[in-house]
Amino acid sequence: MKKKALLGLVTVAGLTLTLAACGGNSSKGTSSSSDSATADTGDFKLKTTNTKEAIKDGTLEIGVVSDTAFTGIFSDAFKDLDLDTTFFSPANEGLFNTDKDLKMTDGAAKIKFDEDAKTVTITMTDGVKWSDGKDVNADDLEFPYLVIGNKDYTGVRYDSSMKNIVGMEDYHDGKADTISGIKKVNDKEIQITYKEMTPSMLQNASSGVLGYAMPKHTFDGIAIKDMASSDPVRKNPVTFGPYVISKITAGESVEFTPNKYYYGGTPKLSKIVMKTVPTSSATASMKSKEFDIYEGMPSSEYTSWKDLSGYELLGQQNTAYNYIGFKLGKWDSEKGVNVYDSSSKMADKSLRQAIGYAIDNEAIAQKLYNGLQTRANSLIVPAFGTKHDKDLKGYTQDVKKAKKLLDDAGYKDTDGDGYREDKNGKKLEINFAFRDGGTTAKSLAEYYIQAWKEVGLDVKLATGRLIEVNSFYDKLQNDDPSIDMYQAGWSTGYDPDQSGLYGEDAQFNFTRFVSDENTKLIKKMSSKDAFDDEKAAKIYKEWQEYANDQAFVIPTTYSFDVTPVSDRVTGYDISRDLDHNVFAEVGVTSDKR
Repeated sequence: MKKKALLGLVTVAGLTLTLAACGGNSSKGTSSSSDSATADTGDFKLKTTNTKEAIKDGTLEIGVVSDTAFTGIFSDAFKDLDLDTTFFSPANEGLFNTDKDLKMTDGAAKIKFDEDAKTVTITMTDGVKWSDGKDVNADDLEFPYLVIGNKDYTGVRYDSSMKNIVGMEDYHDGKADTISGIKKVNDKEIQITYKEMTPSMLQNASSGVLGYAMPKHTFDGIAIKDMASSDPVRKNPVTFGPYVISKITAGESVEFTPNKYYYGGTPKLSKIVMKTVPTSSATASMKSKEFDIYEGMPSSEYTSWKDLSGYELLGQQNTAYNYIGFKLGKWDSEKGVNVYDSSSKMADKSLRQAIGYAIDNEAIAQKLYNGLQTRANSLIVPAFGTKHDKDLKGYTQDVKKAKKLLDDAGYKDTDGDGYREDKNGKKLEINFAFRDGGTTAKSLAEYYIQAWKEVGLDVKLATGRLIEVNSFYDKLQNDDPSIDMYQAGWSTGYDPDQSGLYGEDAQFNFTRFVSDENTKLIKKMSSKDAFDDEKAAKIYKEWQEYANDQAFVIPTTYSFDVTPVSDRVTGYDISRDLDHNVFAEVGVTSDKR
């Protein structure tokens, strides 16, 4: 499951003034904009309309708009940023496809669930080969479980869903050399036995059923502790997708050529080139038709690129959200759990709630992102249908309520400097970490800080500046004491279960919030009752209401992914329920854009 996302944080000059003018000082949030520049998201298509035949030996060029370099971790077991996922996508292919309900269906491998026996059987389809010509076999299906479960594994995917596999904890603790609950049935098939079957296993996610294989033979002789930095991960990954990585320019570009062993047939392109494009030059690049596809175009500049000739816009609401999180404890690496600190600076939920009510996410979404974002009301994204509580109000701007919460909790300005002291009368300074996105991200950070100043809170940028994205997540993961709260984003993947994000043993739970009630409610998501859609809706509603009240994380906006695609591109489809790898069908129908 993709969890940690580099979501777009794009702003415009003068953002602070713009948002202040549209409601920053009001007691209630602003209403949706009716400006004609606001996107009509219902008009977006999911697939290119070009149906011409693809030319031979065509080259597809993709621009990935980002002010951050990709890290170049080309492995599902070790990567944790969506930027790396993007730069791996033409070569990488999962084992399964996804249906309209975001549940796993057969793909490169077949999958069978037996709820009574508590087993999942995975069988590779005949003819699926790695890009070096070797068959994808049962060893390759088992290998990622052995890597993630090993005590020397350096990634973040060993969590409660992995511990649910029979024998996994004994293997992790060094009491066994193998995982007793994973059995090789034959050269193409494995069967996994679980302590309990959970609804998450039906989703296309990493909730105990990994959606990928690892080429075991390429890691021979490499210690698990060294795998994340090894050549098979960083330089020459072996995959079974339609293309193979042929050239890497660190942090800048990746080139792909066809995988001659691809089981899905011969790809239509002779080359794919994927390059980073700075946010500041993205619109100019599109005007000059530099690339065929633009991933991550800045929402704030939507009016300047939405009508450019030679492109059509594909779009849909993303399974992601931006949020403000609060540091409330630390990660205990020895015990593998989050430890909540009730004496931490941000431990009072009234303080956290006030921070949520002080900001105007409606104005940010409408005025800044031209309607390509919407205010988020919940930590469960709308794509999860009945599991998303659409009636939950969430946090809308209410300055009077924010001030009253702070007053009642004992946060008062005792020295007359305009800033509130803490409940003991001592200076309260809150260090806020914000991901770097250039001058645009700085403007958004400044707006938040100004909004919190309006309710009497002294908030300053942690480290005194915006933080480079990879360093930002390192600081969060390592519980850097310079951070009290932070702004970040998740790509949630296709599994609504929150154990991997906010569970007691989830390393991705960067807030380190833990409570008996939170643990109890999250466990219900993995219960038998949650297999029933009606009961599941109630379970998820209960947790959303609890999370909203505790405000350990405050969701700010949901976003729409809008992808400009050149008119010469055919076969590009962003639907989530595809029965094939999207790049297997993509071609170009002319030599020039």
